[in-house]
Amino acid sequence: MDYVLSDRISNVKPSVVGDIFKMAADPRIIAFSAGNPAKEAFPVEAVRRWTAEIMEEDPVGALQYSLNDGDPRLRQRIKEFLFERYHIGSDDDDIIITTGAEQGLDMLAKLLCNEGDAVLCEEPSFVGALNTFRSYGAQLVGVPMEADGIHLSKLEEALQQHPNIKFMYLIPNFQNPTGITMSEEKRRKVLELSVKYSVPIVEDNPYGDLRFAGEPVPAMKSMDTTGNVIYAGSFSKVLAPGLRVAYLCVPKQLMSALNTAKQCSDVHTAILNQLLCYKFLTDFDFDAHIENCCRIYKQKYELMAGEIARCFSTKVTVTEPQGGMFLWCTLPDGADMMAFCKVAVQRGVAVVPGNAFLMDEAKSCQSFRMNYSSLPDEKIIEGIEILGQLTKEWFD
Repeated sequence: MDYVLSDRISNVKPSVVGDIFKMAADPRIIAFSAGNPAKEAFPVEAVRRWTAEIMEEDPVGALQYSLNDGDPRLRQRIKEFLFERYHIGSDDDDIIITTGAEQGLDMLAKLLCNEGDAVLCEEPSFVGALNTFRSYGAQLVGVPMEADGIHLSKLEEALQQHPNIKFMYLIPNFQNPTGITMSEEKRRKVLELSVKYSVPIVEDNPYGDLRFAGEPVPAMKSMDTTGNVIYAGSFSKVLAPGLRVAYLCVPKQLMSALNTAKQCSDVHTAILNQLLCYKFLTDFDFDAHIENCCRIYKQKYELMAGEIARCFSTKVTVTEPQGGMFLWCTLPDGADMMAFCKVAVQRGVAVVPGNAFLMDEAKSCQSFRMNYSSLPDEKIIEGIEILGQLTKEWFD
């Protein structure tokens, strides 16, 4: 039997970095290519205790079908949590629980985009989101980044040139892949442009709590008085990614359509996992937990940054994130980044080539992404020494 794939999925091509990811699965490879949280940050004992409590208190409720938009207790607690902690949300907003943040992006693309419509993204941006938008036949419009976030004049130029843009997809805090945080001034101006051109913003904030340096910057959703911002939050980076629990804070007018989209996908997110997240927000010292996570990531980032300063050629530039899980390395002009990454993995170190995060993977790119959160210290040191030697061989 020969199966003919739909145009929708045929248009999502395998990544040009697929071979590197396959090699990175080898346990002998030091994988700076992963996007995993630190295992030391998982509250394992608390999750074990909460699971026992849930199965004692309401086992049928945890195992039975439930409401499409999520457990009412968790939805209400998230609403309170967002307002108390970040001043996010209004009487016109509501919460829907999703199976991972990427399902939320998938649902929004399904709701807002017809084939051929455009989605505006920072360039580079999160490859999972880009592929999701591609799967709905969306045209990706990339706007370059500066040290303090998206380039404002080029953003407005893109909004003027592409009247079919259905939403802007932005990661303002510790952006994946660059680690850049958008300044408060830029957030306000981006919101002004959103209102001016009637283009909503999807503010994806999986890393925002993981700040280990600098001062917090208000969420764009907290500045929103017109219903232009949809906020995507997740438990993956602050609790555990394997639970696959995330949420959207959206204008109430979208809830009915989002429920329909959710019904077409998975009916509802796993209730046991939702109840674990509810326990996390009600029966746990969230602030102390986040402080511990940030301490872990600060130590790992400072270790990697120090080793890069010691080992890398000075011709390689590196971003200096104030939180999150990633940094972005850029090779000198004219360097063959893909060849560099392939040689690196042959020597036992995997990084993610930067063109994976571009609107067009065939476009030239000099950068690659590295993750500092998931590996033990000795592997960080060993991996950076290998990469550093390679940079000096190629560029010094």
